[in-house]
Amino acid sequence: MTPVLEARGLTFAYETDRPVLDGADLALHPGRRVAVLGPNGGGKTTLFRLLAGALAPAAGAVLLDGVPVVRNRRGLTALRTQAQLVLQDPDDQLFSAGVAQDVSFGPVNLGLPPDEVRSRVDGALAALGIGALADRPTHLLSFGQKKRVAIAGAVAMAPRLLVLDEPTAGLDPAGVEELLDTLVGLHAAGTTPVLSTHDVDLAQRWADEVAVVADGRVVTGEASAVLGDAALLRSARLGPAWAPAVHRLLARAGSSARPRTAAALHELLGPPPTSGVPSAFGITAGSAGETSG
Repeated sequence: MTPVLEARGLTFAYETDRPVLDGADLALHPGRRVAVLGPNGGGKTTLFRLLAGALAPAAGAVLLDGVPVVRNRRGLTALRTQAQLVLQDPDDQLFSAGVAQDVSFGPVNLGLPPDEVRSRVDGALAALGIGALADRPTHLLSFGQKKRVAIAGAVAMAPRLLVLDEPTAGLDPAGVEELLDTLVGLHAAGTTPVLSTHDVDLAQRWADEVAVVADGRVVTGEASAVLGDAALLRSARLGPAWAPAVHRLLARAGSSARPRTAAALHELLGPPPTSGVPSAFGITAGSAGETSG
């Protein structure tokens, strides 16, 4: 299947002889949720900006539906219609006085009829669960609300790919879960989300594929395989994910289950056993932590 968006051999440097990316490859396919991991300053945001056309590579190419993107008005408009980038800090993206006005900016600039613009704005606000904020001033919103408005502005463009740079940064745990639920809904409606994060466990439970940016290159694969590669994660200054270790432990206990979340693991194990009854790991209740004497 041809990727919607692809990076081939991208090289980019902010300073001469200090490349941030050096031959980076990444293919984003429709319907495949991708989490991009890497250290601070490792090139995740740069990669996203190159894919969105905000930066021009020194070498390599960005391809849309298998065709290299031409960096002129028509080419970049076609790219941004299909792939929308949402920045980490919503204040870098919101500039209109009111929420509905901000969300309408992209559709208006596409030259869409007023009825279509209103329909897209209403739909995007509903998808993000912020319809009640339509008339609110953007500068009076909370950080989490601003994040949702910024995403709504991208969704209003009806892209096939929604590329989110650290979308969970600055959110409390409840806010993270609400955002992930929103991304699930967008994915079900036909928009493929791609996000960057430092949270390997979030990537494990959410992504189909994981891309690790390290030393100027990108290593991509199935989430379980990439996140089970301890050496690769160390090279990107990332800690290990808990799920691969739990999967190995379950396999040694004779279970083929592969829980991706703590809640799924708790459901698998069931309630704590009564005294003397072996648990799923062969540990008798009351034995853990026992000492002699």
